[in-house]
Amino acid sequence: RDADLPYRMTVDAICQALDTDIEQGLSKEEAARRLEEYGPNEVESAEMASWWEILLKQFLDPLIYILFAAAVIALLFGDYIDSSVIMAVLIINGGIGFFQEWRARKAILSLAELTAPQARVVRGGTEGDISSTELVPGDVVLLRSGDQVPADLRLSSARELTADESALTGESVPVSKQTAPLEEEHLVAGDQVNMAFSTTVITRGRGRAVVVRTGSETELGQIASAMRDVVDTRAPIQLKVRTLSHWIGASIAAMAVLVGVVGWLQARALDEVVSMIIAMAVAAIPEALPIVLTVTLAVGVQRMADRNAITRSLPAVETLGSTTVIGSDKTGTLTLNEMTVKSIWAGRRLFDVPGSGYDVQGGIEFDGAPADLQDETALRAVLLAGLLANEAQEIPTADKKEGDPTELALLVSAEKGGLSVDDTRRRYPLLDTIPFESERQFMAALVDNPDDGRVIYLKGSPEAIVDRCQQELTTDGIDTLDSEAALEMARELASRGYRVLAMARGPWESKTLGEEMSPENQDQDFVFLGLQAMEDPLRPETREAVDQARSAGIRVLMLTGDHIETAQAIGEQLGLGSQEQNAVEGRNVHELDEEEFTRVVSEIDIYARVAPEHKLRIVEALKADDQIVAVTGDGVNDAPALRAAHLGIAMGQEGTDVAREASDMILSDDNFASIAAAIEEGRVAFNNIRKVTYFLLSTGVGLVLTILLALFAGWPLPFVAVQVLWINLVTKGLQDVALAFEPGEPGLLDLPPRPVDEGVFHRPVLIRMLGLGVFLALGTITIFWGAMELTGDLVLSQSIAMTQMVVFQFFHVANCRSLHRSILQVPPFSNRALFAAVSAAFLAHIAILYIPALQFLFQTAPLTLEHWGIIFAVGFSVILVAEIDKLFLRRRGFGPGLAKTSTLGHEDRSRRPLEG
Repeated sequence: RDADLPYRMTVDAICQALDTDIEQGLSKEEAARRLEEYGPNEVESAEMASWWEILLKQFLDPLIYILFAAAVIALLFGDYIDSSVIMAVLIINGGIGFFQEWRARKAILSLAELTAPQARVVRGGTEGDISSTELVPGDVVLLRSGDQVPADLRLSSARELTADESALTGESVPVSKQTAPLEEEHLVAGDQVNMAFSTTVITRGRGRAVVVRTGSETELGQIASAMRDVVDTRAPIQLKVRTLSHWIGASIAAMAVLVGVVGWLQARALDEVVSMIIAMAVAAIPEALPIVLTVTLAVGVQRMADRNAITRSLPAVETLGSTTVIGSDKTGTLTLNEMTVKSIWAGRRLFDVPGSGYDVQGGIEFDGAPADLQDETALRAVLLAGLLANEAQEIPTADKKEGDPTELALLVSAEKGGLSVDDTRRRYPLLDTIPFESERQFMAALVDNPDDGRVIYLKGSPEAIVDRCQQELTTDGIDTLDSEAALEMARELASRGYRVLAMARGPWESKTLGEEMSPENQDQDFVFLGLQAMEDPLRPETREAVDQARSAGIRVLMLTGDHIETAQAIGEQLGLGSQEQNAVEGRNVHELDEEEFTRVVSEIDIYARVAPEHKLRIVEALKADDQIVAVTGDGVNDAPALRAAHLGIAMGQEGTDVAREASDMILSDDNFASIAAAIEEGRVAFNNIRKVTYFLLSTGVGLVLTILLALFAGWPLPFVAVQVLWINLVTKGLQDVALAFEPGEPGLLDLPPRPVDEGVFHRPVLIRMLGLGVFLALGTITIFWGAMELTGDLVLSQSIAMTQMVVFQFFHVANCRSLHRSILQVPPFSNRALFAAVSAAFLAHIAILYIPALQFLFQTAPLTLEHWGIIFAVGFSVILVAEIDKLFLRRRGFGPGLAKTSTLGHEDRSRRPLEG
């Protein structure tokens, strides 16, 4: 029964196709039958994972599998302590991950509590209110100002009807509606002016319409369906850790075979060989890595939340840090979504209106000096016309913004000029109005002027107002109107992306007292007063935030449903695009083949009048070009792109539930500037992951090589399995977690994004990991050999070797606080968690050396002061080695995270997509 392309059909044809009557509506019986046929008028929302699914997900990871296998092997060979500690790590890791995701989910749910709106319908010729979920195709709906449109409707009558469609189309200015059929094909929703769409809001006027689509068939429903069809994109950190896990698993298997073969060739006992394999496996497996990865990302989650970015999943933290392209919505994200008068042309002079949004502070200026309404009669007349020919009731506040944003802006400009809205309306009582309609392009208000009697004030498009004027008000009084100059100024202001309205006034002298004011008799000789030009201004922080993103090598795109002129003006303020060709409309994108489209996406930064399918196609093209894509948005039209992107970022204040459900992150302040802060925190998180992994695996390499060197030399093990586990617990189990709290390093936002194929390790880190591992192994095995030569006591020698490795790691963790800066440049107490962890670990290690019960458990012997002196002297040497290496790295141009900071590399990375 649904009408095909209803915006191209007449209302009569729609009613015939849907078997309904525009005056009587459906009968109650027929409506009930259709409800059974079509189902309720609601869109199925994306299902959120249950608590047990979230918990189970914490254990579905290759590193977790390796840890579990290690625990089972240790258990099979009777190493109950080893097995218990590993299982405890698994449980703690899962618990932390579950807690963070569950808390994030509750934050999302608290933002999404909306009930189904009511709809006023005509059924059987009788008006009544029903739940919008009971609407069916063919129902006749009545609309009035403030209503939320309950389904997709074809308008049959529209009296001064305008709708705010920003949630669906992204267009900031309310759309004036009409009823005539449209001939064009492939119109986006924003251009279907004879339709009203589900979830949009009527801002003014009244209307009658017939329901043509409900539920999943509406524009909203089709977007929701597209969301469910989009496959979730795995976060980069998940792929990198998975790759690292496979590499670690393969290495452990190879080394186990090597130890077995060498042990067999050396004719060692089977239990000794198995003991070596277990010790080596425990040394090689970074059992703390999953928990530290989770903790590091959880710390990033908290830091982002403190900076107004709420993440729904831990991997989203790192994803934002590696983003190469941000596709941002305009309205409400880059801009305030509050129309603001910026310029006024009155008395043939151009006045500036400072400030933005609905803040009435600031005044009006001419040539930088405050304008006085007592002297500027033309300016006062323009402000008065904007105030009186206005249907908005009161000045908007942060909590209450009722009315058309354009008319609210005119009230604010009047207040800035010194005209009190309430006092002025009492002084000039309103007698009659002709509301604005798109066909005539003006609004008229008849007021009782205490000085001049009854006066008509006009407000509308410059062409419509100038056409009704022969004179204009200047600084010297009434003069002949220079219509070309007025229209040229209007065009110039429009070219800046402003919405321009003209004002005029005229006497009511020719009308009798009881005669009704009508559009037809408003062609008399009016006096042109001037122009008011307004925009949806940029958020104050946006330009700096965009500059920060671009300096970080991140390309910023604008994806908006607004008109191309407005998008270009905002883009120019942000420095987006080139001078020759910096914007394209969605309908042009729709017509391109794949080759042309790929070229456009590589060159164009601004996309206007885009529909959901256009945004989705842009995101997919960027992903195909190996970009890491983040998309911001607040409306349901943004949802498919939010889901398809590597990172979807929704608005928390003005955003829709559909957008939030499709996103990975929510900006609680709806501010693009918070994205720049989140980018920094994302990079901090990945840098800390790299530091922790470098620390864990370099010490792991040291432990494994120490065991292998002893094996090849035919010596006994320098530490038994329980001692290896202790080394991992007392050093890796405390210090590595503390490294997750390391603050960000200077210069992070001056680096380009990491290459897509760069994992947690890249060549500079890998070389240093192996080099430091070899140094730790040589130092420890040398100390072990010396102790054996001097004492011949295996237990004491193993205690000395174990302590040497522990102290090595105490010093080495200080190196890892920065991979390129000298330890002297890192504030010693900027990470108090690390200081506390090292102190606690040192006291714990002393305990196992000197408390008899722990000596028995860990097979240790007490050390003398002479032993401690040698151990600390050798341990400090790792700092000297690392300092020499860092100096060499800085001279080669490496920065935070051992990323290249050369200007050439940065420029190539950030400009490549812009230049094609």
